[in-house]
Amino acid sequence: MTPGDNGASTPEDDDPFGYLYADGQARGAQPPSGSGGYGYPHQVSRVRSVGERTYGGPQQAPQPQYGGQTIPQQPAGYGQQPNAAYQAPETFPGGAPTSRQAPQNTGRGRGPNTKGLLIGAVAVVAAVVIGISLAMMNGNGDDDKASGGASTTPSQSQSASPSPSSTSSVSASGDIAPVDAKTFHLDGGASTASDVKGAKSQGGIYVTNFSQTGAGVTWTVNGIPSDGLYTVYAHYSAVQDQSMTLSINGKTFGSKFPLNNYTGQSDPTKAWTTSYTYPTLTKGTNVISLSCQSGDSCDVLLDQMWLRQGKHTNKD
Repeated sequence: MTPGDNGASTPEDDDPFGYLYADGQARGAQPPSGSGGYGYPHQVSRVRSVGERTYGGPQQAPQPQYGGQTIPQQPAGYGQQPNAAYQAPETFPGGAPTSRQAPQNTGRGRGPNTKGLLIGAVAVVAAVVIGISLAMMNGNGDDDKASGGASTTPSQSQSASPSPSSTSSVSASGDIAPVDAKTFHLDGGASTASDVKGAKSQGGIYVTNFSQTGAGVTWTVNGIPSDGLYTVYAHYSAVQDQSMTLSINGKTFGSKFPLNNYTGQSDPTKAWTTSYTYPTLTKGTNVISLSCQSGDSCDVLLDQMWLRQGKHTNKD
């Protein structure tokens, strides 16, 4: 049996559009007919619609099984993806959750425990402050031990600073007991010392260095009961007769304050004596100043001063 002409011998000769070319027309190629065929006569039609050819009947994909159960496949609709042969356990009823769940925050707030950190910081600062305070206290104690509790009273070769208190008040009788001159306000280079013995003031401290013009002491007296004459006393040491200027409330008293050597001693330790004068004071507060001015003789050691109402002598 001789085979007939089955069309082109090679796939490339099986041209469905051969009727458009001269060689195809020579071989009898024809345009498509109403029956759907076209090409060369008696050729084997190899053109089919997509998905038309089957081999041994329709094929079905194996149904996936999970846990002994067959999972039916549903046809994929428009816009849907066909079911895969394998599906994750979480896609089945009773399976694992399909999304990760954020852990629940059992704390009272988000982020670090700032309250606890703040409390810790405050505790650290408090501990540091307490430590510094204790160290300072211990340091002061060591200083006291090192000094051996030495008194601040100057020695004979030291100069004592005047007390900040230069104010005195009159008693009910109108008198003021002796006041150490070192407590007065020191002016113009006057200073204190204790080298010469015999002073009645506390610690034997007296005021000296009156040689410069303007050097002196200023004493404020409160509570003068009335205007009138008062007796101002001075205890001092002078080996020669001296005199200084007395001022009351900024005005010079009429006569010099006499500071003579009434003892006749040439040794200053034995020349301590008392002198006085009678200025007029006003009721209330009065400022008394004893200073070295032009024409004065001021080589004295001033120990104490005091005040009595009225006119008195040293023997009263």
